[in-house]
Amino acid sequence: MSVVLITGVSRFLGGRLAAQLAADPAVERVIGVDTVPPSSADGALLGRTEFIRADIRNPLIAKVMDQARVRVVVHAALMASPRAVGSRVAMQEMNVIGTMQLLAACQKSDAIERVVLRSTTAVYGCGPGDPAVFTEDMHPHGGPQTGYAKDAVEVEGYVRGFARRRPDVDVSVLRTANVIGPTIDNALTRYLRMPVVPTSLGFDPRLQLLHESDAVEVLRLATVSHRPGVVNVAGAGVVPLSQIVRKAARIRVPVPAQALGLVGAVVRNSGVVDVTAEESGFLNYGRVVDTTRLHTAFGYRPRYTTNEAVESYLAAQRPGPRAVLTGVGIASRVLESRHEQRTLTRSGTS
Repeated sequence: MSVVLITGVSRFLGGRLAAQLAADPAVERVIGVDTVPPSSADGALLGRTEFIRADIRNPLIAKVMDQARVRVVVHAALMASPRAVGSRVAMQEMNVIGTMQLLAACQKSDAIERVVLRSTTAVYGCGPGDPAVFTEDMHPHGGPQTGYAKDAVEVEGYVRGFARRRPDVDVSVLRTANVIGPTIDNALTRYLRMPVVPTSLGFDPRLQLLHESDAVEVLRLATVSHRPGVVNVAGAGVVPLSQIVRKAARIRVPVPAQALGLVGAVVRNSGVVDVTAEESGFLNYGRVVDTTRLHTAFGYRPRYTTNEAVESYLAAQRPGPRAVLTGVGIASRVLESRHEQRTLTRSGTS
């Protein structure tokens, strides 16, 4: 294998993948692309990875690929939250327009041999009418309507179009479940680190998760070997949200499902985490996918089950006195929010 280009290299999965490939003597060059440079700590892990500060929405990405004679492109830059770019519009442009420009560059390249997309199981959506288990051929009625999931559906559509136009190129689409682990920082881990965890009253979703090391390994395998196709990637088994919160020794505060937006505003103002409408759906209904194709056609079985991935994450958490004191303050504000919601509900029905 000659040259690999990885988008989103300043983020967790892209950076960890680059570090592994940089340590592989069979890989001639590793080029990492992102709009911001990696942190000093992450940069130290990248080894001989060549970092290029570039925006994949710019057609100049084609020049980078052409000059380096890139043979494998790993698109790991899809953004799950507008937090880093400031707005939902900017996030959508990065995800969708950026992918279109990247695929246009791949289309023109006579050196490209493989394209790997890190997608998400969020493309199946979340709802009360969902099947018990999603397979790769299933789609929810109407499809995701908002946020990251909607972007991922569009991105996958463009990737399918590219695969039809360039049948000579291997295309792998990895639909990863929500990733958790001892070192990753994402919306799920921030939510579970909250001293007080708001959950939807009357709901206890089944969560199927993926350990961070398994996520990186699946990306690596798709990068260095012939494993085309669409595949769900998740650990075996499910864990109810209530059990995770209990194991984390957090205070669980059930609130009416319609009040999660209000609670999200409360905890956001506390500097902890925001709860978007999309994340609220996942925390209401959960999501479980079939991984038969991962085990058979792709040829990988995750080392961690969902429960073991949760345990790995929890083992790295060491709550201190400050967290406990902060939790008391947030708890009072969440309870005030619940009282406000009940008051509004009574006023609306009177």
